This record gives sequence, structure tokens and C-alpha cells, in this order.
Amino acid sequence: MYRLLADVFNDAAMILECLSPAFPKPVRVCILATSSALKALCGVAAGSSKASLSAHFARWGNLGELNAKDSSQETVISLLGMLAGSAVVSMVTSPVATWSTLLLLLSVHLGMNYRAVRAVSMRSLNRQRANIVFANLLTGDIVLTPEQVARRERVFEWDGVMRGLEGRVMGHCRIGVPFGELVSAMRDTDKQSSSTSSVRVKSAAINRLLQIFNIQRVPYVVWVDKQSRQCWIVLRQGCSTTDQLQAWYTAYLALVAVVNKGSDGGKSADSEVDTTLGILESVQSSMKQSFAEVQRRLLEAGWDLSTAALETRSGSRIAFDAKSA
Repeated sequence: MYRLLADVFNDAAMILECLSPAFPKPVRVCILATSSALKALCGVAAGSSKASLSAHFARWGNLGELNAKDSSQETVISLLGMLAGSAVVSMVTSPVATWSTLLLLLSVHLGMNYRAVRAVSMRSLNRQRANIVFANLLTGDIVLTPEQVARRERVFEWDGVMRGLEGRVMGHCRIGVPFGELVSAMRDTDKQSSSTSSVRVKSAAINRLLQIFNIQRVPYVVWVDKQSRQCWIVLRQGCSTTDQLQAWYTAYLALVAVVNKGSDGGKSADSEVDTTLGILESVQSSMKQSFAEVQRRLLEAGWDLSTAALETRSGSRIAFDAKSA
């Protein structure tokens, strides 16, 4: 997504620079400043995404060799582009021909880059790829390979969205959130109760939630809001990439169960919390027995479970003090 977005920024900056002479000087300054900002965004997006893609292609630890070859190829392609541009410029003489050629070449540029990013089959499980794998695993008991997932992957996707097998949005999930945010989400769930009842329900719900996800043994805690279809995942300090993937799978199964169960419009806040806790307890119980097999099948399908790709920003961790337990 960010590699293609970098090309969009670059081409937009080029169009703004070509448009700038048609405007008066005060407006021209703003247009050129916007163009420079887009080029800066292009550099950040292209540099960071290129680093991830280079690490993906360097399968034998030859990252330096790969970057050297890539730099040499870019130099040759730039020289060929300058030669082709010199030939094209001599044939373009009118404004209509100039803009037609520019828009045509930019369309070809974006089209080729779109096909290039679609051809990449990443082996790490980020949020979208994990959702595609888990949806097919849950529905048809099939573990897709990275190549099969790449054909179904969207280039531009909302961060944290959870989709079903047919692409239907079920809800959203956040991973690595502070524990206080999860507690606030539980407080909002029972906000219709009185203040005394709300404190009682929340305290009992938190105690039961921590019993379901025994923090001494389970390195994560999951909560699902049935009304907003939102999921929160709290991670324990020292959790591994496999633990994060298991937490995401738990949240996905819980959200599927919530969607299939539907809305209970007439239930009280206490009943809503109890229903959600029952769903989480059932999902976590089955997770203890099934995830080891799921992990084995993912490795056999060619997925890289050692690379952390589920957290898209710096997350929080909770620490467990065994002495105070």
C-alpha cells in the first residue's frame, strides 16, 4: 500500500509543478510548497516500504547484495528514461500534446506499479493477510499459501478492519492497547446502569475476564463490544510474535461468534457483559486445544511466523508481578 502510495504522491507533485505557471505568484508559491511536501511524503513512504520489500526478497540474508543490484538497475533505468524523454520532448510541441503525453505516461507509470505491488507475495501475516487466512480456515478448514492470499489481498485497506470470507466488514480490532483503554471499553458497555451497579458489574467482569485469560499463562487479554463490533487486545510484556498471532485469532473468532449471535436488543447491561464473557471463555477454551495445530499448518503452508507485522504502531504492554499474585 505505501509503496504504491509513494508513486501517487510523486505523480501528483509532478502534475502540480506543471500546473504552477498558470497561476499568479502567491498561488504558485502554495502550489510549489504542496508539491515539495508531496515529494517529501513520497520519500518517506518509498524508503520505508522499500526496506520491508528488500528484506522480503533477501531470503538468504543477502540484503546488501540485493540493494547493490537494485541501485545499479535504477541507475540504468534512469539513463534509459532520460534518453527516451529526450526523444519524446522533441516530438511534443503543443500544450494539448504535452498534457496528453504527460497524463498517458503517468497512467502507465501507476498502472505498472500497481501490477508490481500486486505481484508481491509477502510471507508475514499482517492484519489483512491474517484475516484472509483465518476466514478460509474457519469456513473451509483450508490454510491458504502466501501466493493464494496475495491474489485476494487488497492494496488499500482500512487499518484494523476485520472481514469475513466474502469481504463483508464484521468489525474492527486494535492490538497492543493499554489495559486502561480496555477497562474503559468495558465501562462503556454497561453505561446504561446506575453508577453503583456500573462499578459492581465492571469489577466483576474484569475479575472474570482475567480468570478467562490467566495472565500468568496466557500472554494477552481480549475484549469485544457487541454493540460497536470493536475488539481490544492487551498484550503482556515479553509476548512473542506467535502470541500476538494467537491473540488476533482469538479476537477474530470472538467477533465471528458475536456477529453470528446477533444483537440482543432487550437485554440489560449485565446480560450483555455476561454474554460477551461467555463467548470469550468458549473461544479461549477451544484456542488452547487448536492453536498448536493451526500454527503447524501455517508453517507448512510457507508462512513466516517469526516476523511481527500485526502492530502498525508502537503498542503498550502490561507487566505481571508474580510476587504480588
